Amino acid sequence: MKKLIDFGRKTLFYIRVLSGYEERQIRSHRLHLQKRLQEAEVRKQALRGIPEKIILTEVRHMVEEMQKFKKKFEEMEVAIEEHLKPLDMEAQMIMKEQLEGEERNMKEMVKVMQSQAIMRQAEEERFAVLQQKVEPKDDSSENETKSTNSSG
Repeated sequence: MKKLIDFGRKTLFYIRVLSGYEERQIRSHRLHLQKRLQEAEVRKQALRGIPEKIILTEVRHMVEEMQKFKKKFEEMEVAIEEHLKPLDMEAQMIMKEQLEGEERNMKEMVKVMQSQAIMRQAEEERFAVLQQKVEPKDDSSENETKSTNSSG
């Protein structure tokens, strides 16, 4: 009985091979495997792209955070400037007053120096006048000493 069943199986197999049924089934199975391989390859490519997508997402997120931080920083900068504006104005007024005071001091110093220069000049002129009055007497005594030296 076992032989008969084996013979029947072999016969059915030969009939299927001869009729092309087995070949179509093999072809169908091969196409199915090929399709699964292609799908697996597509999934593999998609998985390779995931890290890039994750990295790009993280970079975008970081850029957005940096832009938010920059915006907050600029807002804080403006707020600080607004807060310090009165102090800046006071400092400018103080500096202006100091500069005006220094300018007044310089003008006074210039006037004092001019008056001192005028006084010196007057003293020098007086001294020169006095020396001119004294020099004629000295010239006569010098002439006498020259004449005694040349005769002797």
